Amino acid sequence: MLSFEEALEKLLAAAQPVEEIRSLPITAAAGRILAVSQQSTVAVPPLDNSAMDGYAVRVADITAAGVCLPVSQRIPAGTVGTTLQPGTAARIFTGAPVPAGADAVIMQERCEHGEVGNTSGVVINHLPREGENIRRAGEDISLGAEILKAGVKLRPQEIALAASAGLPELPVYRRVRVGVFFTGDELVQPGEPLPPGAIYNSNRYALRALLEGMGCEVRDLGAVADTLEATRDALRRAAADNDLVLTSGGVSVGEEDHVKPAVEAEGRLDMWKIAIKPGKPLAFGEIRKQDGNTSGKAWFLGLPGNPVAAFVTFLTMVRPFILRLQGATSVAPRVLTLPSASVWSKADGARLEFLRASLNAQGAVELYKNQGSAVVTSLCWSDGLVLNPPGNTIAVGDTVRFVSFAELLS
Repeated sequence: MLSFEEALEKLLAAAQPVEEIRSLPITAAAGRILAVSQQSTVAVPPLDNSAMDGYAVRVADITAAGVCLPVSQRIPAGTVGTTLQPGTAARIFTGAPVPAGADAVIMQERCEHGEVGNTSGVVINHLPREGENIRRAGEDISLGAEILKAGVKLRPQEIALAASAGLPELPVYRRVRVGVFFTGDELVQPGEPLPPGAIYNSNRYALRALLEGMGCEVRDLGAVADTLEATRDALRRAAADNDLVLTSGGVSVGEEDHVKPAVEAEGRLDMWKIAIKPGKPLAFGEIRKQDGNTSGKAWFLGLPGNPVAAFVTFLTMVRPFILRLQGATSVAPRVLTLPSASVWSKADGARLEFLRASLNAQGAVELYKNQGSAVVTSLCWSDGLVLNPPGNTIAVGDTVRFVSFAELLS
């Protein structure tokens, strides 16, 4: 069997970002992958500005607390004042440019109203230091600095950074297109009567939701009859205008398992046994496609049929593969080291186990009591997965590696 790391390395080595790049307004770019690194068009802030409401002064004029200075001007945000004359103060507001000549801003709470002759003044009850409460030009971003690297996922934080640097549009990779279909005459859709021997098709809806949550364009071909010709036809249709074809189940060698020979007839297939539990079988290959005079291929991934195995394998194997197709440079989830509040004595001697687990109020990991690969309730109960090495038993208090669903589904 391939180790988990070996299988993932093979998948990521094959995946290349989609070629098409689109320029989108920043209002529509959230969640997409940046295709080209970006530089700032301005310095941020563009001028020295006040960090709060108060008074701009010359430090040299404040020789002692209680000095009263005439107020020579008022500078709201968005207004550039005149040069501050020696022996005067300027009323200034948060974000307003600091006038030339001023070298500190004193917060208004340390000042009080005063009079200098017949002129309104301010009493300074604080000895300022040079640069106090002044945000320097370019201290956040310098002009021309690289602010976003290609391959980053554009979260609200990155959108804010792009906006602050004056970028109205961002170049992003187009959405990855995924065709999905499902074989199995025993599968029934929710809402339909459930005859004896049939089961509801949960994988169809789980995989669609997972793909859509990653921002993919999903083309659902629905249920396909358990025949070789129907399966080959579905593969051709799914590959025609998609980057990836994804299925679950049907890749074994039984008489009713037609996905394997169908993929081999329409392209190329590698059958991998991966040293993980759940989810040992994984099929990876490609489907030939013909579109007018342009030939190409769509990638193929066949997941296990058991619903938990399909879900876990998607998160751990398919997700990073799709991220790489999307152009992301970072595809590995963050793994935490946490104490265990549970005992695990059923260690698999040959496979890395993905154990469903939740976090208790103390931040320790509790394992679900039934780790069967068909127990869908365990996915709803859990907060994430424990990555348990082959042959490893767990006692209360042992540290375990944990990756949250929030991380895997973000």
